[in-house]
Amino acid sequence: MNRLFHVPLSPFCRKVRLSLAEKKIEVELVEERYWENDPDFLRRNPAGKVPVLRMGSQILSESVAICEYIEELHPEPPLLPADPEGRFEVRRLIGWFDDKFHREVTSKLLYERVNKKVMGLGYPDSTNIKQGAKAIKFHLDYMAWLLDQRRWLAGDAMTLADFAAAAHLSCLDYISDVDWNRSETVKDWYAKIKSRPAFRSILADQISGFLPPPHYADLDF
Repeated sequence: MNRLFHVPLSPFCRKVRLSLAEKKIEVELVEERYWENDPDFLRRNPAGKVPVLRMGSQILSESVAICEYIEELHPEPPLLPADPEGRFEVRRLIGWFDDKFHREVTSKLLYERVNKKVMGLGYPDSTNIKQGAKAIKFHLDYMAWLLDQRRWLAGDAMTLADFAAAAHLSCLDYISDVDWNRSETVKDWYAKIKSRPAFRSILADQISGFLPPPHYADLDF
């Protein structure tokens, strides 16, 4: 049985979960408190990060590398375009969300509001929260601009770029930090992607001490 060591509100873990589910690959989810530096977990990934996927005899780490490994083993349905230009755009956008969006938004909102409490690292930093709340507006506007020109973020087909963005936004939506009224285009895109069967287990996540808003699991918002 495949096994994914994960944290429910990690966008990097959620991206891998979406990829596995879209390709109908069964996996056992094992919640990992990676910040406790458990020796068994560190043997799986000395970097001490989630996700870690045990797939057959392979122990895989780093979310982008895991997703591309899955894509090569299970190319259907495709989550990367066939042409080099299309693959470049997908990878560029994954980098955008996993680097820029994560640094400017996710780490400022999710980590301050949730991770600090869970890890026992003190109180949220209000300055970081204000910066994250401001920055997400820019990113939602950028997504709206992309979606005004394309059916999906990277082109005419859904790709890993959409999963990367949706993974971050779904985590933030769990804590009510996404203003879905800012762009009907982005809201419609998210409604479309969270209606996919691959999203079901993510929408069922429950984090102790944190309740999602009523619309979180509502496919029609």
